[in-house]
Amino acid sequence: MRSQLSFIGRVVCSLYVLLLFGHSVSFAAEKYDLKGTVKGIDDKVTVELAGTRKDDRTNRNGEFKLNNVLEGEYTLQVIADKKIIHEQSIKVDSDDDNLEITVGSSPAVVDKTVISAATANSVKQEVSSVPVPQTAEASGGASNDFILNELNFEIKKLTAEFKHLSREMDDLKALSKMWINPLTIYSKEIILKNGSTVFGKIVYQDDKSLKVETLVGYLIIKRDEVVRIVDNVITEDQQEYVPEQIRESYAPPPMPKLTVPKYTSSSVSSRDAVEKFSANCVLMGNITEKKDTQGNVVFNGEIKNIGGRRADFVKMDFVFRKNWSGETRTLTTFIQGSYNTFDSGIVSDASLLPGALGKFELYVPQDFGSFIGYSYVIDWEEYQ
Repeated sequence: MRSQLSFIGRVVCSLYVLLLFGHSVSFAAEKYDLKGTVKGIDDKVTVELAGTRKDDRTNRNGEFKLNNVLEGEYTLQVIADKKIIHEQSIKVDSDDDNLEITVGSSPAVVDKTVISAATANSVKQEVSSVPVPQTAEASGGASNDFILNELNFEIKKLTAEFKHLSREMDDLKALSKMWINPLTIYSKEIILKNGSTVFGKIVYQDDKSLKVETLVGYLIIKRDEVVRIVDNVITEDQQEYVPEQIRESYAPPPMPKLTVPKYTSSSVSSRDAVEKFSANCVLMGNITEKKDTQGNVVFNGEIKNIGGRRADFVKMDFVFRKNWSGETRTLTTFIQGSYNTFDSGIVSDASLLPGALGKFELYVPQDFGSFIGYSYVIDWEEYQ
């Protein structure tokens, strides 16, 4: 313990001696006064010896004074607005009353703190002015391959969403079409003995019953209660193709005027006759329509002669409208009436006596095609 205290005491004594020696040296050194003038600048500036606290502010004439300057070599700095605008080396070994400092005569050295900021700014400007290749990788952006992959993914995603929406639209169209016109799906018209009619789709049948799907559910119908089953064929409108060159000037053909049923004879003499006793054939009831096992459409009905004379060669002219463009076709059938032998020897079974009924039946073959409507004309001749 004592050895440590003696060591500390020796160190303290040594430091004290060194401090006294330094002060004695400084006290022993010579001190000088410096006087001078700063030229080359009109404003007042500060003259300072770097590393010391010796400084002075110049007067109007640029004069300054530094007192008690120790002998040695110094760097004299001229400071304006806290910036070093000039510095030079001087040696102090005597009093000097005519020290001249010319700003700009020697290269000025800027303060380190100032130069660091200025240099950093200049370096930044130089770096920013240097052209750098602007690529996606250099600027930190995504590469072209990455962008292409992302775009392909988005395209596939949008394609899948589009297909999904298309399927939903098709389902909605099917549902709306079903509710607007149920015959598009439930095309079977089942006519029962009690006079009722059921529209539906036959999903199962055997020799005893039918299972029919309808809008209100499933029905089980006994086969012996069915009079007939009619298949209603729904045809969609087909727009007529018009070449692009004539679309602006093209006008669709006018709809044909279907013949209105007339209950008069085609004979000119009979048509002009105003006699009280003439033939007049009319339709009794409605025309029924059905399909046979071969797919032919069969029209049935009855005609009655309500006139006062016999009607010969009584026939039904059916005018079928094939489409909305105006295409029509005509089919004719004669009635099954009474037999009559004419003076020429011709025998006919298409005559109707006054008050008599005659049935007719028209077969429309399957290869005739579909039609959207029809009209009819009753025609006959009068010979007696």
